[in-house]
Formats: sequence, C-alpha cells, structure tokens
Amino acid sequence: MKNEIPIALQLYSIREDCAERGLPAVLEEVAQMGYDGVEFAGYHGMSAKALRAELDKNGLKVAGTHTKLPDLLGDALLPTLDFNREIGNRYVICPGLPEEYRDSLDAWEKTAGLFNELSEKLAAHDMMVGYHNHTHEFVPIDGVLPWDVFYGNTRKEVIMQLDTGNALAGGMDVAPFIEKYPNRSITVHLKERALEGDTKAVIGDGDVNWSEIFRLCEEIGGTKWYIVEQESYAHPPMECVRICLERVRGMLEARK
Repeated sequence: MKNEIPIALQLYSIREDCAERGLPAVLEEVAQMGYDGVEFAGYHGMSAKALRAELDKNGLKVAGTHTKLPDLLGDALLPTLDFNREIGNRYVICPGLPEEYRDSLDAWEKTAGLFNELSEKLAAHDMMVGYHNHTHEFVPIDGVLPWDVFYGNTRKEVIMQLDTGNALAGGMDVAPFIEKYPNRSITVHLKERALEGDTKAVIGDGDVNWSEIFRLCEEIGGTKWYIVEQESYAHPPMECVRICLERVRGMLEARK
C-alpha cells in the first residue's frame, strides 16, 4: 500500500465561480466532488470564523493559503497568522515576489534570509512558510538557477511548493528538485502542461511525468497534500477540476 496523500483544490482554479456564486456554494460543490481539502487564494470578503464554519460543514481541510508577501511582513504578520489559525491552516505559501526580491542572485539570497526569519516566526505558531514557483525561477542568472539559490540558502522547514505545470513551461521537470531537496515538497501543485499544441490540457492530457512525480512525493518528498490547479480551460472550470480529480485518483489507485 502506497502512502495515502490527500487531494486538495487550489480555489484559484475556479476563481470566477468563487466570485460570482460565493465561497459557501463553491465549497459545497468541491466537497461533493470528493476533494479532501482546499487551498485558498483570497477569501472573497468572508471572515475566518465564517470560512471555518463552511469548511467544517462540508468536511474540508485547509491544505494551505496563498498569501502575498506584504501580508507576512511587519505589523501585518500576526493578523495574517490569526486568520490562518482560525481556518485551520498550517501552510502559508507566498505565490510570488515583487521584482526587487528576485531581480538578481543577490536579491534571491537576501530573500532566502527573509524566509528563514519568517520560518522561525511561524514555527512558534505551529505553521510553516513556503514559496510557489512560476517560470522565472528556472531561468538561469549568470549560469545559476534562482530556485537553487533560494532553496540552497533556506532552512529545511521552508516549504518548496513546486508547480508541475509552471516548471515545465519554464523548461524544467520538477522531479530532480524533489530529489535534490528531500522532505521539502510538503504541498505540491498538480498542474498539467502540454509542451506543444494544447495549452488547456487537463491532468493526463499533457507531458507531465505523473508516475515519477507521485513516486518521488511518496518516497522522499515528505508530501502532505497534492493540490490540483487548472488555470486555462478546455471545459467549464468546475468540469475541469472534476476531471482532474478523477484522473489523479485513477493514477494514484493504479499505484496501490
């Protein structure tokens, strides 16, 4: 029996539904699909207490929140952590960085130092901070990958949230990074990418090597959550994320 890793949905995948229909209705439908949890990318005006009630009502856990860097700095940090604690989240992930934090190797090294400080602060609250890749992290600067500068200079407690599709769009397979930085892929974004042709591929219809990624996550990644994300659509967004869940479940079932 392989390691049972639960599956969450990054709600950015269905952002228009969240905005138009409201989170309560969307969370109910996501739970009915069979997702184990969700990762937030905004709260659509809902309080932490109200969100927690909806999550509990639908039997959903929080796999993480995408939280902008300014919300983790200075006086903003404690209110941010209070919100995350209320909704039951331990994994606070920064989804991107302002230009000045990533425009040189020196900037990346300084940013790594900042995340080390944040990691120590969050540890006191039983939380972890992490970073989510796009494509520029895999474009060399002076022959060096920013991803390696960042994760080569951060504490092992800083989550490496690899996005499979974004990395492949940048010309990189995430598998070697899961191996290079073991036990740091605490949450992993499952996003498809077709190298040629279809730019709206759902999971299973592109070029991501899912079997190898699942193996590494199970064996050395330390992965606690798989998080489905779909950003472009061959079908209505809700149908896309339903298909993705079915495909992931099927591939994981075949591994047992």
